[in-house]
Amino acid sequence: MAEVATARRSRITPEREAELYEAVLDLLREVGYDALTMDAVAARTKSSKATLYRQWGGKAELVAKAVRHNKPGAAGAGVIDTGSLRGDLHALTLRSDDCEMEQNSALMRGLAMAVHGNPDLLEAFREHLIGPELAEFRRVLQRAVDRGEVRADNPAIDFVMHMMIGGFAARSLIDEQPPTQAFLLSYIDAVVLPALGAATR
Repeated sequence: MAEVATARRSRITPEREAELYEAVLDLLREVGYDALTMDAVAARTKSSKATLYRQWGGKAELVAKAVRHNKPGAAGAGVIDTGSLRGDLHALTLRSDDCEMEQNSALMRGLAMAVHGNPDLLEAFREHLIGPELAEFRRVLQRAVDRGEVRADNPAIDFVMHMMIGGFAARSLIDEQPPTQAFLLSYIDAVVLPALGAATR
């Protein structure tokens, strides 16, 4: 199966793949997930629909991989190790500037709505976005446990991802402002680290 996937992916260069992902994200911002079609992606990227289906299998996988590719540090996930949990969480947050966060916030709001009516999109998100993100947070937290910063039996460990997504999403819902680096860094120090019993300085 891995050989088939490799053969499938080898038809497109990384540069071309990045161009396709950028075009998909542009279309998502313009028309939303439900109105996005493989025909539109093919036309926008001057690709054949057959190539798109051969490479990604369908719209859900293409969209999930485009969002994952667009995340800062996606290619080098897991390499951040500042020596402290606070440093690691701050470094993860600082990979996106305020402009990127505002764009991603609007995009994710639209996709969150689409997920409810599209089980294939939810499955693709779990595989290509949520799974890798959870794995990265688990590595960061395990290092904190190994360093003695966080107790291994702290129940908040299982909810760090929920807290981070909650802070990101609630910023626009409650404050009617986009998430920013300053907001998320203060949120980490005021909410996430205390819940974990970790140092906030």
